[in-house]
Amino acid sequence: MGVFTFVLRHSNGEWKAKQHSGDIEASAASTFAIQRSLVNAVLAVDSSGGVQSSFSTVSPTSAVFQVIVGGAAIVGGAVAAAPSGAAPAAEAAAPAKKEEKVEEEEDEEEFGLSLFD
Repeated sequence: MGVFTFVLRHSNGEWKAKQHSGDIEASAASTFAIQRSLVNAVLAVDSSGGVQSSFSTVSPTSAVFQVIVGGAAIVGGAVAAAPSGAAPAAEAAAPAKKEEKVEEEEDEEEFGLSLFD
């Protein structure tokens, strides 16, 4: 699993990104374009699994962008290892969903509560 964090700054009509602790850099005219560029740069370095990203604006001229490759995915309340395809992760999470419902019903009975009171 790889986590890549970037600090972005906007000046003179251009967004520039620099990796927090690393050598990856990029620049583009829009936040959308720079995010695409950074994800492609990260995948050139680490393509070990699925990709998740998060973009947070800090101020009108700065932002933080994080790309996570591989790792674990939370699907339906269950944590499953993130494989290359999405179908196996969904199948692995399906049994956990059923177990979760059983726990909720037991909790309601413990407190003497019901939906139909």
